Amino acid sequence: MMLQSKLVCILLLCFSTLPTESFGQVDEKLEKTESVVGYDEALVFGLVEGLTEFLPISSTGHLILTNEWMLASSDLQGMEKDAVHAYLIVIQAGAIIAVALLYSRRIIAIILGFFGLDPSGKKLGINILIAFMPAVALGPLLDEWIESILFGPVPVATALILGALFMHLAEKRKRRQDGMDGDSGKKLEDLSLKNSLLIGALQCVAMCPGTSRSMMTIVGGYLAGLSRRHSAEFSFLLGLVTLTAAAGYKAITKGRALIEALDYGPMLFGCLMAGISAALSVRWLVGYLSRHGLGLFVWYRIALGALILSYYLSR
Repeated sequence: MMLQSKLVCILLLCFSTLPTESFGQVDEKLEKTESVVGYDEALVFGLVEGLTEFLPISSTGHLILTNEWMLASSDLQGMEKDAVHAYLIVIQAGAIIAVALLYSRRIIAIILGFFGLDPSGKKLGINILIAFMPAVALGPLLDEWIESILFGPVPVATALILGALFMHLAEKRKRRQDGMDGDSGKKLEDLSLKNSLLIGALQCVAMCPGTSRSMMTIVGGYLAGLSRRHSAEFSFLLGLVTLTAAAGYKAITKGRALIEALDYGPMLFGCLMAGISAALSVRWLVGYLSRHGLGLFVWYRIALGALILSYYLSR
């Protein structure tokens, strides 16, 4: 708990650049700028992003559903719609900072490794970069198509269910290997370049909203022979690179839409909420996954996907 308290304080300092206007002046500010996303929406988006980003249930899918619920009646057009879609990616900045702080020792070891001071850190860093390469190649090519075709409730629900079935098969395989309550397997230092590339290829499947980047990379860790704990840790560390690249790409390509349609205050506030909730989520997931595996998330995804499909297909 002390570590989490310190992390919350650090996150608050990291986002101390929030506008100097008091929250009592927020309504006046928003009326003036006509920001599409206000503080209320930013709070919800931030909590949803942080709680789901590193769980194997798809943060992007949940954000799309949240956006559909909160802003669908706003009849957003053109640049405003682009800005909100971009914000759902940029808000990951808070979760990125949270995990960077939680795994600062690993990150420092990687940095030292590239300076020749930590061989195991260098190997881990190279493995992360190799796993990141498939996303570098495919991400920019598929981004616009995915956003135009798959950013909707029905594609998200379909991906939730299909991903749940894939996760169930991977968990059954892992339990056969380790026993019902075991968590054996390789450590991060034992991961090969070939297996890192496998995890990276699986991560690309998660470009489809609802699939879950965390789920695909954790399952990839299973298939590579990592323990549950180390599968989750590699997923988090790979996520730092991937999410930073995705958020940066959106900030560059959709920066104008973000600036013109959204106010800085809610944007940064949402990132702050994402960081705090992500820190709590990550700490919980590592312990839970080591003891219980992915079964809970399988049933959650199936239930949510079925609920969404039944609602939207019956309209």
